[in-house]
Amino acid sequence: MAHETATLASYVAALKFDDIPPEVLDRAKVLTLDFLGSAIRARREAESTPSVLKMLEALKLDASGEATVFGDTRTWTPAVAALLNGATGHSLDFDDTHADSSLHPSAPVVPAAFAVGEMVGASGREVLTAIVAGYEVCCRLGNALDPTSHYARGFHPTATAGTYGAAAAAAKLFGLDEQQIISAFGVSGSQAAGSLQFLVNGAWNKRYQVGAAAMNGVIAATLAKNDFVGATGSVEGKHGLLVGYTDTPHHDKAVAGLGTTFETMKIGVKPYPSCRYTHAAIDAIIALRREHNLTPDQIKKVEIGLHRNGITLTGDAATKRHPTSIVGGQFSMFFTGALALDQGRFGWDDYNRLGDAAINALADKFDVVQDDKLEIGRSHPFGARVSITTEDGGTHERLHDDPSGEPTSFPSAQAMSEKFLTLARPVLSSRADRFADAILSLERFDRVAQATELGRQ
Repeated sequence: MAHETATLASYVAALKFDDIPPEVLDRAKVLTLDFLGSAIRARREAESTPSVLKMLEALKLDASGEATVFGDTRTWTPAVAALLNGATGHSLDFDDTHADSSLHPSAPVVPAAFAVGEMVGASGREVLTAIVAGYEVCCRLGNALDPTSHYARGFHPTATAGTYGAAAAAAKLFGLDEQQIISAFGVSGSQAAGSLQFLVNGAWNKRYQVGAAAMNGVIAATLAKNDFVGATGSVEGKHGLLVGYTDTPHHDKAVAGLGTTFETMKIGVKPYPSCRYTHAAIDAIIALRREHNLTPDQIKKVEIGLHRNGITLTGDAATKRHPTSIVGGQFSMFFTGALALDQGRFGWDDYNRLGDAAINALADKFDVVQDDKLEIGRSHPFGARVSITTEDGGTHERLHDDPSGEPTSFPSAQAMSEKFLTLARPVLSSRADRFADAILSLERFDRVAQATELGRQ
């Protein structure tokens, strides 16, 4: 242990816009845009959103404020805006992922940064700095938690480590000093929560707990700003995050290369709206289908090998083979794989095929197995092996170490803009293009609210 809490707090307090390499800032803007596309579309279409809005109304938490909820027609109070943007932005499961920590960095961090940025009248440069600070904190803590061990304990790292990332972003925009950020992290340690139990019945917890992480980060930083005394050592302490949430903590990973190596550059983006553990297999299935002109009637058997984390999340045949809800589909290797094999593509609108007899019949031909080879000599667990056996006895096999969209195959700026516009145009219409341009040039705005207002209906 090396006082990781204080080291991270010192880093956040000292970070300046000019300290961040241009390529990191450019990547942060693209990741932010990617996340906002999902948030905008989900504000209209995610089936869980009406329940959250009714809860806020019932509890009189729906007051007007200065903070944007993207894709909405009105403004909200900052903490509630962070909750709603975090929940909607994570609802499509189309938001970015950091492979080493197996978490979604933008979902808790970006909503917290925009909510507080609008609250304090921050500039685009200041908000970008806060987003990078949040990314670095949550990704590093996710690494330190060891995602395999963290998952085995039943935790969702986007909601646990993500709370610290949201607090870091909010604290940076409040201008908190090191001791205040330590307190904010101390409060975050009491709020870091996120259970994987949603996997059992396709529940909406995953979306809500990520929105709660964004909101809780804002609350933690606001408490610290107002002289609240939070626990010290909340990362490494006797009852800290790395004690209570993992069996194999890696304390060094929380601070390794801090300030010189940017985890932000290791964040990947999703080509498909489903759990990242399904993506390498989907890539392989689509490639094999195209290369061998495969059609569903030719298929006898499909075997997909995944890392044990992927089995935990997407490969339980008893509960995952024939999902009936969107969440169930997002976490079903059987459904997503069958869909890709049937269509040769997979997008958000394809969830209308849940329960489709042809997809269910194809899913019955899939076996998903743990492949130990995917745990040896690899830096992250997102790879997959696909073997397709045809009725004529032929076998086609492909191993993908990485899903597409990882840093080594990061999409072009044009491809990222197209993904955003596909999601946002049905909601924002012609404003979508102007909003995209604003986010991709966020540093030129003296007040971030000048950009965010374009993201409202």
